[in-house]
Amino acid sequence: MRLAIVGATGAVGHELLSVLEQSSLNFSELQLYASPRSAGSTLSFRGQEITVQVTPDGAIPADVILASAGGSVSKALAPAWVAGGALVIDNSSAFRYDDDVPLVCPEVNGEAALRHHGIIANPNCTTLIEVLVLAPLHRVYGIKRAIISTYQSASGAGARGMEELETQTHMVLHGKVAEASAFAHPIPFNLIPHIDVFQPNGYTKEEMKVVWETRKIIGDPNLVISCTAVRVPVLRSHSEAITLELERPATPEAARELLRHAPGVEVRDDPSANLYPMPLTASGKYDVEVGRIRASLVFEGGLELFVSGDQLLKGAALNAVQIAEYLQERGALKLGVGQV
Repeated sequence: MRLAIVGATGAVGHELLSVLEQSSLNFSELQLYASPRSAGSTLSFRGQEITVQVTPDGAIPADVILASAGGSVSKALAPAWVAGGALVIDNSSAFRYDDDVPLVCPEVNGEAALRHHGIIANPNCTTLIEVLVLAPLHRVYGIKRAIISTYQSASGAGARGMEELETQTHMVLHGKVAEASAFAHPIPFNLIPHIDVFQPNGYTKEEMKVVWETRKIIGDPNLVISCTAVRVPVLRSHSEAITLELERPATPEAARELLRHAPGVEVRDDPSANLYPMPLTASGKYDVEVGRIRASLVFEGGLELFVSGDQLLKGAALNAVQIAEYLQERGALKLGVGQV
């Protein structure tokens, strides 16, 4: 199997290489593609140096393409990749809301990947981090309403966002004025309740992604969700505070026990020992941390909880590789569109 990464030199591209180093995915060839300014550079993989090529306008000679070069690139080029015989696992928002494109978190709705037509969409990082926890709770207790507040790291804006946080923090600490570039306002020592563009309803697109994508992955179009997304001066890993109104009452103890057995989830919940989810401990970790599980003071029988997850791993690169692994384990990585 010939595997390709488009957007190989970006933050997610580097994480894809790292995840593939440890992956069970079997492939005979790895191709790396990026923009013209990165062409000719090399990246190391399993002891070999692979030269980065310019992303072509047409077909790519690969069987599976992990795309992480942005929505405009995927929208323009993915149909040509599919026409050339490749399966595209796309990390952008280009196809997430298309009815005929599966939006997949393997631990929750992996079977949806088996019904693709050449493109499988990787969910938004914020959605992936919460849906691993919400899905098992929804199956057992039924979620009526979810109120989510996010604390999203600079890594959500890619390598440029992380560099801006580091550079501007240094500037501010040395008495210089930081001017925003990757974000709407300076990020050091600040919180910015603005991620992506504002929609007519007053919510940002990032907030609405959580609503749209959670419903699609869980398979409940009537799930009531409200989200407020906030950029915070954290380098890596997103966190989310979640309030749940449930159809059937749950105790914190029962919820902890359920989530201990949920794939991709680590229960980190012992306040007496100062043990709870944090970006510091979630960074570099494949599993999403959940803790601060307690009875809601707003909804009788409901729950309050806190999650942290690595935005570049489970929120992006890891999930994409896991989709490919899921298909390969089931003998479903055939060549060409429509053969799954």
